[in-house]
Amino acid sequence: MDIALLVPAPFSTISGGYNYDRRIVAGLMALGHAVQVVELAGRHPLPDAAAEAAARAALEAIPDGTRIIIDGLGLPSFALLADSLEARGAMGLIHHPTALETGFPEEDRAALRGLEQSLFPSLARIIAPSALTTRRLTEDFAVAPDRLAIVEPGTDPAPRATGSGGEGCAILSVGMLVPRKGHDVLLRALARLTDLDWHLTIAGAARDAVHAHGLTSLAAELGIEARVTFAGECDAAALDALYATSDLFALATHWEGYGMAAAEAMARGLPLAITAGGAIAEIVAPGAAVIVQPGDHTALSRAIRRVIYDRDLRADMAEASWQGGQSLPRWPDRAQQFAAAIEAAR
Repeated sequence: MDIALLVPAPFSTISGGYNYDRRIVAGLMALGHAVQVVELAGRHPLPDAAAEAAARAALEAIPDGTRIIIDGLGLPSFALLADSLEARGAMGLIHHPTALETGFPEEDRAALRGLEQSLFPSLARIIAPSALTTRRLTEDFAVAPDRLAIVEPGTDPAPRATGSGGEGCAILSVGMLVPRKGHDVLLRALARLTDLDWHLTIAGAARDAVHAHGLTSLAAELGIEARVTFAGECDAAALDALYATSDLFALATHWEGYGMAAAEAMARGLPLAITAGGAIAEIVAPGAAVIVQPGDHTALSRAIRRVIYDRDLRADMAEASWQGGQSLPRWPDRAQQFAAAIEAAR
């Protein structure tokens, strides 16, 4: 197949969604498909004039017969091109609807919901990373189930984490510094545990500069700034090193279309402390995680206290995580499933 993936620039962005896109592209090319990645300029997901112009130019430049896949982050910029999308049999790759993004003003979320509701019916097929995302697309956006396909992310085999080797608990959180990831909830939870020995590292790019500054200020306000390291955007090698030397993975997310960082933690046998935000709680193995509701820093604090304090519990959780991580999907078969989903589109 000739395939074009349309995605907001830059394609090199480090995030779970972009990593999924890159791995699928690489897998499709390994299978012999010709894949063109088209980077869309402008502001996304709330499109400005530059984004709308980039969307139009991209669509016009793609040859007839090419299978068109539009990443959901860039889909709203095609609002004026719905008829063309339908005529071309374009498909959507929806990690999660942008209208569900925590941190946007309510008027922006309403605008995004309107754009997505108008565009989803024009797509020949929508590919999503989890059953939960497809359920939300059906329940909240009235997308017919027969137009949906699930292609979960893969994970790479990884060595088991060796841990920090210290007396305390090295906690790792991976996620961009945006409101949806709930890093502020995690900071508030840990601030209640200053009687225990722990250190938190947050690995993630400061995509929202105002929110990122607010997180550093919050750590100082809570009196835990010496216990928190903001590692910023990490390359693969640096992130591997952080996973390897951590004792606990924690993420207080409000919503995840899948939860790739948690899957990576399981692939290395780390115990997890997470919130039931979106699909993330559905991927963890039984016994591998403590799970609380999103936004509840008090409950999260109580849950993490048990894991930090009780080393035997932590060891049992780590074993359950390691065993569960070995059965997670791998990337090569994800590309095969993605290709099948494209070929099945009407």
